[in-house]
Amino acid sequence: MATNKNMKAKPYYHQQNTNCAASGGGGGGYSSESSNGGSNSPSPPPSPRRHASISHSRRRLRTKSFSFFRRDSFALTVSFIFRRNLRYLVLLCLLYVSGLIMCVGPFAGLVGHTPVPGSVYRSHEIFGKLWDQIQSDNSSAIDLSSVWKYKRLKVQKPCLNSTVGRYFGIEKESPGPSGFLIVEANGGLNQQRSAICNAVAVAGLLNAILVIPRFEFNSVWKDPSEFGDIYDEDHFVATLDGYIKVVRELPDLLLERNDYNMTNIPTFRVHAWAPASYYMGEVYPVLREQGVIRIAPFANRLAMNVPPHIQLLRCMANYKALRFSDPISTLAEKLVKRMIEKSSGTGGKYVSIHLRFEEDMVAFSCCLYDGGKAEKLEMDMFREKWWKGKFKRKDRVILPGLNRINGKCPLTPLEVGMMLRGMGFDNNTSIYLASGKIYQAERHLASLLKMFPLVYTKESLATPDELAPFEGYSSRLAALDYTVCLFSEVFVTTHGGNFPHFLMGHRRFLFDGHSKTINPDKRKLVLLFQDMNISWVTFKDQMEIMLSENDRKGIMISNGILV
Repeated sequence: MATNKNMKAKPYYHQQNTNCAASGGGGGGYSSESSNGGSNSPSPPPSPRRHASISHSRRRLRTKSFSFFRRDSFALTVSFIFRRNLRYLVLLCLLYVSGLIMCVGPFAGLVGHTPVPGSVYRSHEIFGKLWDQIQSDNSSAIDLSSVWKYKRLKVQKPCLNSTVGRYFGIEKESPGPSGFLIVEANGGLNQQRSAICNAVAVAGLLNAILVIPRFEFNSVWKDPSEFGDIYDEDHFVATLDGYIKVVRELPDLLLERNDYNMTNIPTFRVHAWAPASYYMGEVYPVLREQGVIRIAPFANRLAMNVPPHIQLLRCMANYKALRFSDPISTLAEKLVKRMIEKSSGTGGKYVSIHLRFEEDMVAFSCCLYDGGKAEKLEMDMFREKWWKGKFKRKDRVILPGLNRINGKCPLTPLEVGMMLRGMGFDNNTSIYLASGKIYQAERHLASLLKMFPLVYTKESLATPDELAPFEGYSSRLAALDYTVCLFSEVFVTTHGGNFPHFLMGHRRFLFDGHSKTINPDKRKLVLLFQDMNISWVTFKDQMEIMLSENDRKGIMISNGILV
């Protein structure tokens, strides 16, 4: 409840060229209070004077003075002890951080310390040691059609039919829509997808007419695509009809009122993960008064915990209303068909891997691999180029070993390959690799290709002419990867993010409630990949346990809705 109070106390509502002031007055509803706690009652009258002897008065004075002296001395003593102990506390903290740097940092080898288990990348050494056993082991090859053994006892139907307005009682107050809602989605493909789903939910919450979301141009993704370039607008509007109304543009009357300038429209900068109560208390009154509002930016601006009928709208938007545009869908379907043809040896079933080992991801993770000083220098230069001094701030301590122990380092192609071979996938398995440009691709992909020769990408499956219209549009290329991964028998995520998050939910929607996803326990993996005494049999046993655990987790659904 405290969160809601803070949210309501600090609304940010900005409006230009208008005579209306934000409701609530200045100060966010707070008033100043006097130091006496706000009481206006007078002080109590002084006590009547006593007739006492001079000696008695002197004794009282000495007693009081001594009392004050004792209290002052006690306070000074406590202050002295605290300051002295504070120095020791700071010293202990510095010693702790120094110990971490020495144990899991790059200095561990220089001073002779034994590295903390899991803190050093030695996967390439483990692979070299075990390769002969891996190569000869096809005795227990897994059948792709029987990877997933857990079944839901009762398959839940997602996105059940319902209506929205009647739940909040808004229609009783207002028979018509409250106004028009404009949102600006930022980020890459799947962050924009998240914003669209939330926009549909907020429109239902406010009984508003949603204007087709606008996409902000992102300096990282550098993709100028609009909504209609990535998604089928007609399908989006038609699917949501009966739930919320969606239009492509604002009416001319509202555009004219705001001088055809989007920045003149009342704009909210909503806090991240704002609850439904915030929208109803702060946003709804302005929407009713002005007839149109704009929320920018609009990423993660609605809490996950919302009423079921609002969650339904998210589900509807994500799995039914959002369909890729014809150019994307046409090529994506061809790529899926070609992957099935390439997988004839495994009954048309294939494995897809979302590999996050691009140069920017490796640099941002601050992890160290097997490239030595040259790799470290290259990553330092990349970080400085793209993030300037962010990684050189005095308050930022970079501990590559600790990052690795905590599972924050992207898995290398070699590590993914060893994990899958340990789980029982043999070298006849067809693999689709969804990724950007792999960091030092030739060197890092070599081991994966030794273990799995049948590796494909969108570049290898499509012709140059087919891919030409997509070049330079990162979101459209990501949409191709998304579709091919969606229809794989096994999906492997290696480093989190919006892409696997949406895919896992979408796959549950398609596959009777099972995500059919391998989400590796990287904290466990790094320990195994640093154990130079491990045998292939032991490694396989651990990987089979991990696969079984992912099978069990694949049917877990939170909030009762497949999202």
